[in-house]
Amino acid sequence: MAIETLAPVQPTTEFPNADGPHPGDVIVTSNLWKTYVMGDQQVNALRGVNLRIKHGEYVAIMGPSGSGKSTLMNLIGCLDSPSKGSYWLNGHDVSKLNDDELARIRNKEIGFVFQTFNLLARATSLHNVELPLIYNGTPAAERTARARAVLESVNLGSRMMHKPNELSGGQRQRVAIARALVNSPSIILADEPTGNLDSKTSVEIMGLFDTLHAKGNTIVVVTHEPDIAEYAHRVITIRDGSVASDQPSSRITGQKLSH
Repeated sequence: MAIETLAPVQPTTEFPNADGPHPGDVIVTSNLWKTYVMGDQQVNALRGVNLRIKHGEYVAIMGPSGSGKSTLMNLIGCLDSPSKGSYWLNGHDVSKLNDDELARIRNKEIGFVFQTFNLLARATSLHNVELPLIYNGTPAAERTARARAVLESVNLGSRMMHKPNELSGGQRQRVAIARALVNSPSIILADEPTGNLDSKTSVEIMGLFDTLHAKGNTIVVVTHEPDIAEYAHRVITIRDGSVASDQPSSRITGQKLSH
């Protein structure tokens, strides 16, 4: 179930360009800041980030350690709230929601894929994929059927009763991707999805993201690796908490990006 789409926000004095989400937008940020207080110091991890990502886009957010890309990922993933600015996800302003409301949005609207897989060690692949459906109260028969279907879609139908220690790294990441897909989220948000995989398996997993994108999924990959970023169709580079560049990837332009 998608979030109800709200009417576009009117420009204000504080955010003169904050016209809010347009038809087809899934992620919109306006003057997004995140400030951490460390003793008597204030650290601005994000400094007025403006983004607009449409439904069906395949976007990489790239930057070195300390650039602010992980902070931006946490805000996009509704794992944290901004210090200032606005964030609309699927037409809904989520920047002012409380923790319980953010948890509900995360479950319904965002499919997470993590570098470390984050699978329950003693649970089967099927049960790991069912977890988001258990949390939102989906009846048992329906959640099992949906979990089986998405495991089949990532070519793990024969491994659904296996536990993580019985799977290869690539298979475990496929389970994580199936879990991300099971709620039919607005976006798939992948944080360094190949970070724990060898080169051959990384190519296989990025090929799976290509397949998912071709089926209409909106994919946002957060990475520090240029080669992984260029699997996407658009690369947003973050430096010192701001957007340093936003351009088509080399697979679209045919030219290697400079980072």
